[in-house]
Amino acid sequence: MSRPSLTPDLRSMFGEVRDQGVRPTCLAFAVSDCHAAVRDGWDPLSAEFVFYHAQRRAGLLPNQGALLLHILEAIRDDGQPPETSWPYLADLPADLSHWGPPVVKTKYFRNFERGPGSFDEILANLLGGSPTVVVLYIGEAFYNPGGQGIVAGYPGEKDVTRHAVIAVGAGVVGGRRALLVRNSWGLFWGLNGHAWVTEDYVSQRLRRIAVLKEEIGVSAHQNAA
Repeated sequence: MSRPSLTPDLRSMFGEVRDQGVRPTCLAFAVSDCHAAVRDGWDPLSAEFVFYHAQRRAGLLPNQGALLLHILEAIRDDGQPPETSWPYLADLPADLSHWGPPVVKTKYFRNFERGPGSFDEILANLLGGSPTVVVLYIGEAFYNPGGQGIVAGYPGEKDVTRHAVIAVGAGVVGGRRALLVRNSWGLFWGLNGHAWVTEDYVSQRLRRIAVLKEEIGVSAHQNAA
């Protein structure tokens, strides 16, 4: 198979791919990294902070997966500080009453758009310079992209789980349109944390998309979280 072509490519808006580990925090990472990418320069934002507030909004436990709407609402209404304010926890504390945000000095608030989405809408966002959060069901093939970083689904492949990634590029793979996605499973997944996902794979499994829009405020004073 020939080398995939790539137009556009928004990877330069991001820093190094991050790793969520075993926790169900893919949405927090996808939205957090999109939030950081649309700001000037790359300064990672606290996925732990936004996950905490999203779970409180939804009434969900910290060992449960988040919902896209609550993650987005948390960034809009609760704000999000830099990663250094509350670094990501590889494991939750044994006593969950000890899981809570510190007092933070600076938080950024940003609006969003969210909807069912389509491959063409994601492509239009990318062409307009907007990385896009993509929520889709994934099967077993997604866990092991091929040698060129291509997720090749197969007939009868069953869904394993719901997962969130960021569309950062688009192109053609083996004559088929495809998205280049940034994952949150570290640098050893795919091509330095990225992989190609074909249009048919996306269209069959897509659940929701979201983009972060205009900044609506910055809190730069000591403020209880």
